[in-house]
Amino acid sequence: MRLRAALFAICLGSAPALQAQAPQSVDRIVAVVGTRPILASEIEEEMIQAQAQGQQLPPDSASRMVVRRQILDRMIELEVLVQQAQRDTTIKITEQEVLDQVEQTYQNVRKQFRSENEFRDQIRQARFGSVEEWRRWLADQQRRELYAQRLIESQRQQGKMRPIPPTEAQMREFWEQNRAQQPKRPETVSFRQIVIKSLPDSTAKRIAHQRAESIMVELRRGADFAAAAKRFSDDSASAAQGGELGWFRRGVMVKEFEDMAFRLRPGEISPVVETPFGFHIIKVERTQPAEVLARHILITAEISSEQVIRARQLADSLHANLVQDFFGSDVTLGSKFDQLAKTYADPLEPKLAEDAPLTDLPPEYREILATDTVLGLKPVIAEGAITQRPKFVVLEVTARHAAGDLTYDDVKLRIRQSLSDQLAIRHFVDQLKRQTYIDIRL
Repeated sequence: MRLRAALFAICLGSAPALQAQAPQSVDRIVAVVGTRPILASEIEEEMIQAQAQGQQLPPDSASRMVVRRQILDRMIELEVLVQQAQRDTTIKITEQEVLDQVEQTYQNVRKQFRSENEFRDQIRQARFGSVEEWRRWLADQQRRELYAQRLIESQRQQGKMRPIPPTEAQMREFWEQNRAQQPKRPETVSFRQIVIKSLPDSTAKRIAHQRAESIMVELRRGADFAAAAKRFSDDSASAAQGGELGWFRRGVMVKEFEDMAFRLRPGEISPVVETPFGFHIIKVERTQPAEVLARHILITAEISSEQVIRARQLADSLHANLVQDFFGSDVTLGSKFDQLAKTYADPLEPKLAEDAPLTDLPPEYREILATDTVLGLKPVIAEGAITQRPKFVVLEVTARHAAGDLTYDDVKLRIRQSLSDQLAIRHFVDQLKRQTYIDIRL
């Protein structure tokens, strides 16, 4: 997550404009923030990066000076955040975090070039003597951005940075300034659903639990966790990375998993933890305030064909029940649908969707909804029918909207939320600026 999304978006922390020609260095101090000078050459580098990203800079010198001042203002704002974060002893940035982000950025940039020589040539054109020098520069930018992010997150968690509701005029102004860049509104559907998952029986669960226990014992004896995750884990998203889940806070994982992960010490292997997804073995790599870096291995129970048939029969029965009510009951379809969903639906699956883009839905949904445009109850959808864990969906479409241009009303709630966060950050930054020595010499 980058601070670019905030009101004071700063073009630091991204990869340098590798295809830009090197500007002539200007060693002149244009501002001092606290004790740190900001050089004119740093502003020129930012302008080159903006051009490389497709932004058009004004041709006349007066307008360019306005752009330079805007860039300088953003750099000052980042600097006051970084300096405040470094004074806060509760905010920690590890070198491994920085190196992980640098490596990810390096890989993303490197794959854009066909050969190592072409990559290194572009590095030199961007005024770096070597790839190693570029990585050192990038590490510094990533470190500064992490400090700023952590400070803002810390202020929010402590309740010191609460959203500031924007006025209607502010929201309208934001809309008018950005409406030209808004994408087209996709075709959307709103629906309620009852998702019935195929579940393992008790015998299959016992076998899976025993398998997880045996793996856990070997890990506690010293087996390599990443290698075991690649070999045994049923979580396809993380297995290839050795079970790595990255950093996460409370409220991200299911409760059973989260409770165990936040009790573990770095390097400790958990006992087997059961969640609705299966049986987990967790290893916490590192911790910091309110956040952990962890790996896991997931073992899932086999699902028999009999259990799949039972799930399908239940979905068909619920569908038939709703069809009967639709044609002859005094109970409204929506009320009966909600009652059945509360009793039978998988608790991990959403029961309602509002204005979901049709293109974002699973292919089995799209196949039915692309041709059947009538509102109401649909045939039971078999999602993942060719997999070992199919789901069966009882679906009622409640609304559809054709593709077209977005209106202010379409995005009003998102604008309010975005501006509320931005105004809170703006207020916090302004407070820091008033407390910091700032000498602008541009």
